[in-house]
Amino acid sequence: MKLSIVIPAYNEEESLPETLTTLYSTLTKHKIDHEIVVTNDNSKDRTEQVLQDLQQQIPTLVYYTNKGPNGFGYAIRYGLERFKGDCVAVMMADMSDDPEDLVKYYNTMVEQNVDAVFGSRFIKGGAVYDYPKVKLFINRVANFIVKMMTGIKTNDTTNAFKLYKKETIEGIKPFLSPHFNLTVELPLKTFVRGYTYAVVPNSWRNRKYGTSNLKIKEMGSRYFFILLYCIIEKHFSRGDYMKKR
Repeated sequence: MKLSIVIPAYNEEESLPETLTTLYSTLTKHKIDHEIVVTNDNSKDRTEQVLQDLQQQIPTLVYYTNKGPNGFGYAIRYGLERFKGDCVAVMMADMSDDPEDLVKYYNTMVEQNVDAVFGSRFIKGGAVYDYPKVKLFINRVANFIVKMMTGIKTNDTTNAFKLYKKETIEGIKPFLSPHFNLTVELPLKTFVRGYTYAVVPNSWRNRKYGTSNLKIKEMGSRYFFILLYCIIEKHFSRGDYMKKR
């Protein structure tokens, strides 16, 4: 089963070399057939040049430049329309996600034959390092609300780092979110539409370089919109979008 990894990148010239070389070496070590798909989200720094240089070292690296519309969600969606694998993971460009966790996701999907694998940083075996305290508090409250309102069996829905079969991605389209709320839309639609999933622990580290593009004040209502949309679909769509058995 070929694994694709979609990575959105906006002004990540400093982070990408370590992120991509570590990811490639880890997947190669575990002999996992893969492709690394980076969406350069119309970066204003040397991100595209860095990607061109890295292609000389990483034969499985492909990249696309998204000329617009731009934004975190749009960048991931751009990659999700173009990956070639049998399953696809969304990872960050800033080395916050551990490639060894991705191997664990992949093996879980193969062994359990589930439609998706969700990581949680807040179950036994999970960990966070240097997580800003205010963001951590907001994260825990938001994930508690999502879990209570939907019934999804994970406490880390908002984390983007998850793995989906290609059929799952096709089955949860069309995507609505142009921003960070896509990280909630993907797993909630997977759950609401009846796709199977496993939850495994993963770790997270704060970025070494640059600053996060997530603006919490701007995203609150957008997260809430997606949450309400998925709840409405769950209770009122009469199963029109459910996974075909």
